[in-house]
Amino acid sequence: MRNPSASSIQFQRKISSFCDVRVAPLVSPSELNNIRPYLLSLIIYHEHPPTRSGRTDWVSIQAACGLDTVMSSALRQTLQSGLEAIVRWIDEEQSGPGNDHSPTKVEQRARLPEDGAVGHPRGKTGVPPKPIEEFPEPLFDASEDPIEFASALMYHMRRHGDSDYRLHRAVADRHPGFERSTLASWRKGSRSPRTVDSLEVLSSFEQRYRLRSGYFKAKLPHQSRSTSGFELASEVSAAERRRLAWHLPDNFNTLPFVKREEILEWVRRVIISGSTDYRRFQATASKQRYAIRFPAISYGSTLSPRLSAGGDGIESDHASIEDPDLLGGVIDAPPRLSLEMANLVHFKTATLTAVGLQRSGVWGEETTSQKIEHLGLMFGSLAASPQSAVKGYGVPLAQLTFGLLVFPGVWDWYLQWRERRRGFYTKWEEDMLQILLGMVRPETGWMWQHRQLAVNLKPISGLISAAEIRAAQSDWCGACETAFKHATQRQKEIQRVARVHRDPFEPIMCVLEAESPLGEYRKITEEIVKRMPDESRYPRAAAEAVRSFLLLRLGLHLGLRQKNLRQLMVCPRGQFPTSERRLEDLKRGELRWSERDRGWEVLIPAVAFKNANSSFFGSKPFRLILPDLQDLYHYIDAYISRHRRLLLGRSQDPGTLFIKTVKTTSKDAAYNQTTFYEAWKLTIQRYGIFNPYTGRGVIKGLLPHGPHNVRDVLATHILKQTGSYEQASYAIQDTPDMVAQHYGRFLPQDKAALAAKILNRVWEAA
Repeated sequence: MRNPSASSIQFQRKISSFCDVRVAPLVSPSELNNIRPYLLSLIIYHEHPPTRSGRTDWVSIQAACGLDTVMSSALRQTLQSGLEAIVRWIDEEQSGPGNDHSPTKVEQRARLPEDGAVGHPRGKTGVPPKPIEEFPEPLFDASEDPIEFASALMYHMRRHGDSDYRLHRAVADRHPGFERSTLASWRKGSRSPRTVDSLEVLSSFEQRYRLRSGYFKAKLPHQSRSTSGFELASEVSAAERRRLAWHLPDNFNTLPFVKREEILEWVRRVIISGSTDYRRFQATASKQRYAIRFPAISYGSTLSPRLSAGGDGIESDHASIEDPDLLGGVIDAPPRLSLEMANLVHFKTATLTAVGLQRSGVWGEETTSQKIEHLGLMFGSLAASPQSAVKGYGVPLAQLTFGLLVFPGVWDWYLQWRERRRGFYTKWEEDMLQILLGMVRPETGWMWQHRQLAVNLKPISGLISAAEIRAAQSDWCGACETAFKHATQRQKEIQRVARVHRDPFEPIMCVLEAESPLGEYRKITEEIVKRMPDESRYPRAAAEAVRSFLLLRLGLHLGLRQKNLRQLMVCPRGQFPTSERRLEDLKRGELRWSERDRGWEVLIPAVAFKNANSSFFGSKPFRLILPDLQDLYHYIDAYISRHRRLLLGRSQDPGTLFIKTVKTTSKDAAYNQTTFYEAWKLTIQRYGIFNPYTGRGVIKGLLPHGPHNVRDVLATHILKQTGSYEQASYAIQDTPDMVAQHYGRFLPQDKAALAAKILNRVWEAA
């Protein structure tokens, strides 16, 4: 330890004051007590702060200070000015006059005596090591370009006469934490670079051997693997760190602070969340949870035998999850309300109505699920506290009953409450009024035929008076007629002012505007194959990549809705396929091998589709032989025979083609509506959206989306090629009217261009 000089003591006082004034507001007292001694030790021992690649090594400083949490950006900026002052002071001390000092014993031993002096120490024997050249000349011309990373590294080391020892010595000064054993493991192929520091070492190798930037990284066996070791602020959670790691450039840590903030903002806005007005509203609204749920009815188990035989039945259509509030069901319905809901569901889904009751139309599985959720949301808004963020009405749970829905004042409050939350009316409010019309319709409405709903009604201040309740109890049918007329009038008024909040085309607009929408979307599958990891080294990652590839390829070939694709069963080659009657009972399709056609066949009974009564089916099943194009059969065979079994692990096989990656916390290998949507969305985020900072992804302007958008891509592609709504409907198992209303984006300029193509042939032939 050096003897402290007056200059050193004075400068230590300055740094100590700097800690009290500048650092103390940013850290806790215990952290300040760790940072101050560290800075003072740099002054006492005349040591420079640790650096990495010419920049301050904050990871090493954090470890030296003994901090448990990652330093915030503000703390780093503050400490940077203090560290720069310490470096300037040390440099001035070393270069200034009067810095001579008596040599220590260690320094005296290190000095060699003059020639001929007694006691000359023996030098090291053997051949001295060759000097390290920064850019060694190659021993022979490059005649090979190995594909694998380990082979390429070994080839260029041999070409430049480098051993593990020499190459490690050449980069050790720039990368002090890089071990020679790590280099040996890379060369042998037992390990591969993954961290930010390791990729910086690869960059040094490329500079030494005068190779193009990114040469070694392009040969890594796991191209889709995320890099680790990014320096992010302490407030970034571990889950968000994992999501961000996929989309940050390798040199993120060395970029200026402003540039890093710009990248993080873009990744969060475009890739993670998607930058649409509706999604921003969805993110805010979904945090305010208030909907009432019906566990025994809504989520896969109902009192109707017809529903319990058909699985979860939740449909991911343009109309599903169109209200983010549906994701917030956290309150269980009171017993009386649950019984009333069960009665309504049984009335609308039973094969035969009960004696003495009449009905007009029945609910399918998807419709039932949607109506239950929408009604639960309405009851939840009535029960929510007026002082909460939801600003509900505060009706006690015990007073909730379907009888409340017969009063126009309840509906007017709810419709206006919806308009205040969103800012305008949408088709959602119109659909809710349609539910009321069906329940209070004369003669066939469920509420019309259940006058006992009025028995438990109680006055609600400002909403329902005692006089209104007495009038409804004395003339229930008259109250239902009044509600029917009121709902009819409100529905017409809302139709006039309703606006579209969620544009289903917005996330894929760049694809739909392309000359060949299908060809543009197909690029994503090609990107998956390009970045597919080595199966021999990363079997699970390879299995997940093949699953993502088949997910998109089958979606593009079949044009199915999310439910039908998610519930598609699989029959491996050599096994007897499921009978058509059994598939009808299950309301699911199956992928099986057809010996007659020598190809993979998809067979789905008509009853499995949402529009089973559509003229497209004519009560006949959907059957399609998949084309063996671009190695589709190769990946199907590999997935069914190897990859699917690996993803399943020891979990019970649900029988579906697509299954989740089973982990220790997984309860079921089968996808549900939410997890299937997330799997598709994750594939688009990693392989589809072009990232200008990393070069990954293939489609500029694409936003995260779910599997249902594939139907828009197929319909629009056929419309642009043929102009036929009928042919477009064939691709998505629907009718021309549905394509024109919901799926095809066929603008006037597209129609004019298609007509001009035909007319221009006359001029070209002239």
